[in-house]
Amino acid sequence: MKIIDVTTTVVNAEMRNWVFVKIATDQGLYGWGEATLEWKTRAVVGAIDDLKPILLGCDPRDIRQNVRALVKHGFWKVGAIGMTAISGLEHAMWDIFGKSVGLPVWRLLGGKVRDRVRIYTHLGLGDMRAVYGALEADRLADSAASLVALGYTAFKVVLSPYTHHTVTGEGLRLVETTMAALRRTVGDDVEIMLDFHGRPASAKAALQYVRAVEPFRPMFVEEPIQPGDVQSLAEIKRAAVCPIATGERLIGHDEFEPVIAARAVDIVQPDLNHCGGLLEAQAIAAAASVANIGVAPHNPNGPIAAAAALHFAVATPNHVIQEVMDKSVPWYDEVLVQTPVRREGAWWLLPDAPGMGIEVDEAAAARHPFEQEVFASLEAVMDDGTIVDW
Repeated sequence: MKIIDVTTTVVNAEMRNWVFVKIATDQGLYGWGEATLEWKTRAVVGAIDDLKPILLGCDPRDIRQNVRALVKHGFWKVGAIGMTAISGLEHAMWDIFGKSVGLPVWRLLGGKVRDRVRIYTHLGLGDMRAVYGALEADRLADSAASLVALGYTAFKVVLSPYTHHTVTGEGLRLVETTMAALRRTVGDDVEIMLDFHGRPASAKAALQYVRAVEPFRPMFVEEPIQPGDVQSLAEIKRAAVCPIATGERLIGHDEFEPVIAARAVDIVQPDLNHCGGLLEAQAIAAAASVANIGVAPHNPNGPIAAAAALHFAVATPNHVIQEVMDKSVPWYDEVLVQTPVRREGAWWLLPDAPGMGIEVDEAAAARHPFEQEVFASLEAVMDDGTIVDW
């Protein structure tokens, strides 16, 4: 079996553009992957075009060897854009491999270690304003109640205001009041995850926010500080009572290893669209397992990313919970002919279709072409004009 073509389809999903990758073979089999990276859509598509000649003529089932060729092909490291492109290509190769042997991908990853997969969604589902907008306790509480009514028992919200190196009394009160309103609305049995989005510019600022929310038992606090500062992250983790998580912006096992070695978090969050694919995510999860660290993959992306996350979760022992962004736009299901993702309340059920189990309606996808994403991060400005982290 040989790869004869690699193509991409960009599908606008309002806050982001999904990048679907299709690999075709000389035996009629083809595979789908996803390489979505916000605000870098055209760069990722270009990277896939650049990488395509390396794969032409290769057997798509030689996944590890093909990925090594893609990663090591040039003098320069591939970075987030290149690794996102490679992740999408790797997903598509797994899809072909599964189809070629008539088995779902999770079987090829080692088989199931659970009977269903626990999930959580974003407050407001796909509404960016509900996730990143102003912190209004009553509005957010209403959104939380709506999610619980839909059967979800866990959700995530961005709760920290834009912050520089120190916090303000107003900011702390806002975080505490909002978290209290959410907990009061949903009760003690619904899990709330808090994404600080790397907004605090110092460990002390992050810890003050953590202290404000800890009485309300968050399941975990995500990205309390910008990625790369392992020492500060470890300081936050040691001082915190609630679990600390990070990893959505770390690329490959190499970038996760210092965090894992320092025991700087309780949960790692590789994004299967960016970290290098399923094989690389398995390596990250295995290293985390040795350090007694759980895995909760990041995934605010499209339907093929959801399928990849489902197969990974089924086969990963230290998987904790899976982020989902289902139905994030009205045409979420329109672009699909088939999906392996079946939700039953707060759970995803195990898929049984060969490969990833995804089939894309390419004509429907073409009706939602690329649109420029909103640069919401430009709103991250302090009163004096200082640009801070979004």
